[in-house]
This record gives sequence, structure tokens and C-alpha cells, in this order.
Amino acid sequence: MKTISRVYDTYAQARNAVGAVEAAGIPSADISIVANKYVSEQYADIDDASKASEGAGTGAGIGGVVGGGAGLLAGLGMLAIPGLGPVVAAGWLAALAVGAVAGAATGGIVGALIGSGIPEEHAHVYSESVRRGGTLVSARVPDGEATRIQGLLDRFRPIDPVERGADYRKSGWTTFDPAAPAYKPSQAEIERIRRDDLAA
Repeated sequence: MKTISRVYDTYAQARNAVGAVEAAGIPSADISIVANKYVSEQYADIDDASKASEGAGTGAGIGGVVGGGAGLLAGLGMLAIPGLGPVVAAGWLAALAVGAVAGAATGGIVGALIGSGIPEEHAHVYSESVRRGGTLVSARVPDGEATRIQGLLDRFRPIDPVERGADYRKSGWTTFDPAAPAYKPSQAEIERIRRDDLAA
């Protein structure tokens, strides 16, 4: 199995990418999504980890995150991931990042990505991108399906981690910092995060 991960600037792009991967025959249990909480008006006002846990109880929670079912997006719930705080998430990678999977290390999105085979530099950029409002989609696929699924995910215009990392470094960023304060997007950024018109 190979893990393929992409980050999208809008939730709509990520949602459409998940739908395409599911339609291509990849089981929902092998797909994950982790989105900044601002993708949803329902969760935007949750501002700390304890409230995220409460939100998870009313949403999918860990059970929905770990399990499959009626499609990945039906299992979205609020979780607190170390270093990201409250996120809207579902799937195996989210569960690994919160340390909810048996045998998981201490949790954390960077560790979960690296442990899944994503290069460390990309893992830091992807994590920072989610912190700043992006949506991460990861799929575990058979080796023989990797090229086809990469092509599907790339149709929805993910970020280029090398280019995005260079942009972040221009402002003094070096690596994802789990101790950094929560990022609060501007209203314009929140509108961009939620926009549907970029999801081709």
C-alpha cells in the first residue's frame, strides 16, 4: 500500500477530490480528510481543544473517524489534533494524528504523515497549510493504483508543497510548530476556504 496526500486551498476542491477517489473504487476506510475548522460555519466558533472534544461527541467522534460506512464525508466530525487544535476530520489519518489508533505514537499530524510515508518536508508544509485554512486529503492505495489515484487527486488543483513551503519561508516560517498559537484567518480567507467555485 502507498499513501498519497494532497492539500487543497478550498474545502470544495478537497470534497470533490474525495468523491472522485471513492468513485474510483478506493474504500472510504482508506481515505482521510483533515480540514481547518473554518471550512464550516457549524464549527468556526469552537476555539479550544476541550470544546473540540465536545464537538466530536455530537458529530462523528473517533468512531466515525476510524470507521468507514456511507462515504467518508458522512463521517465528518470535530476533533482536536495536537498542533492544529480543533479540526473537521474523518478517516484513518485523523485517528492516527489524535493517537486514537492502537499502537499510534503520541499523535500529531506531522508524525502521522511521516509515519505514512510522506516526506518530512512535505509533511511540515501540509500541516502548516491545514493550520492556515487548507484541507488535507490522504488515501491509502494499492501500489498498482498509485499513479491513477495521484492523477485523480491532481485534477482538483492541490497546492505544490515545494512552492508553498518557499512562500511560507519568505515570511520567516521554517517548520510546522505544534506550539504555535492558533491561526485565525481573516474573513476574506474564510470565504476563500469555503468557496465552491474553484472546485472543478
